[in-house]
Amino acid sequence: MQLTQQSTGSRASFSRRTAASIKAQAVASPVPASAPSALKTDVAKIAVLGASGYTGAEVVRLCALHPNIKVTVLTGDKQAGKNFSDVFPHLIAATNVPKLVKIDDVNFGDVDAAFCCLPHATTQEIIKKLPSDLKVVDLSADFRLRDPAVYAQWYGHEHAAVELQKEAVYGLTEVYREQVKAARLLANPGCYPTCSQLPLYPLLKSKMILPEDILIDAKSGVSGAGRSAKESNLYCEIAEGINSYAVGSHRHMPEIEQGLSEAAGSPVAVSFTPHLINMSRGMQCTMYVKLTPGVTADDLRTHLASTYEGEPFVRVLAPGVVPHTRHVRGSNYCLMNVFPDRLPGRAIVISVIDNLVKGASGQGLQNLNLMMGWHETTALSQLAMFP
Repeated sequence: MQLTQQSTGSRASFSRRTAASIKAQAVASPVPASAPSALKTDVAKIAVLGASGYTGAEVVRLCALHPNIKVTVLTGDKQAGKNFSDVFPHLIAATNVPKLVKIDDVNFGDVDAAFCCLPHATTQEIIKKLPSDLKVVDLSADFRLRDPAVYAQWYGHEHAAVELQKEAVYGLTEVYREQVKAARLLANPGCYPTCSQLPLYPLLKSKMILPEDILIDAKSGVSGAGRSAKESNLYCEIAEGINSYAVGSHRHMPEIEQGLSEAAGSPVAVSFTPHLINMSRGMQCTMYVKLTPGVTADDLRTHLASTYEGEPFVRVLAPGVVPHTRHVRGSNYCLMNVFPDRLPGRAIVISVIDNLVKGASGQGLQNLNLMMGWHETTALSQLAMFP
């Protein structure tokens, strides 16, 4: 495998070209969506590993809009040798991307940063062989859980890159923005954890809701299950219906609990059930929470609105307006709102995202923008598609 350690080539050159400019143009976050792109004359070479899956394709789609990115490597072992538009015809206009190659044939010494869209476990083995100064945004689950023992418990095998796990920064952008800016290895959050943590994290941190009896009813489009052929994802298996899966055992549960426990300052256990919905993309989390005595549902909404005021990609809707997945389709936005429960002392929090954008590739690019010193919103300001 040519996972070469030639790290003094293009990355060093890129760093010399941009270091002064990055320092001079450091952007205070959050950045307005209308902000112009930084460093327009400097272009980074980007590799997309596992580009033949849905998240890989979404990375390429978004990078095609980015003035500071040139995708120079696309890997997909089973599709090696093919034009990218042969695998994803909807990206036929992306004529400036290379053919797919096997990951063994990549010279990483000529790459500035990489998106890793490979399956869990595979990712660990690949990333630990990459040059140690290569910036990596990992979209798998391999580096999200900080405790290797918890990873082994939920994924059924020991972590193969424990030293790298210590280095990884968890990339829920709106919560860990400053850590993301300094990251070399970025663990991009899962879709369900993103959708649920964005509203729950600030509410727990402010002690406005109680850490017990949090119920998360989550629903996702079928693209969340990946692109590989599975009987359970066939049209006749999912059309005209809804079904729960991984009941009580979904691997995003410890990731959610990790973040919420940090916010609360004490262990938090949630009741979480995901459902598969007959749509290609989109995600909704409906969360049932206990209010701290003296706090109302209106107080929760006011606090979320204050927390996310000025954030480029999070919107708290007007009182009484219900978030819809179709209003974030194709965008990097998260819409949320809070409603009073008919049960005294409880509230209902609803959050929606596009699972492939804010739940994966879009948030990954948002994080890479910060890691590279670019404006956070670059190539991500497109609005949702409707209908």
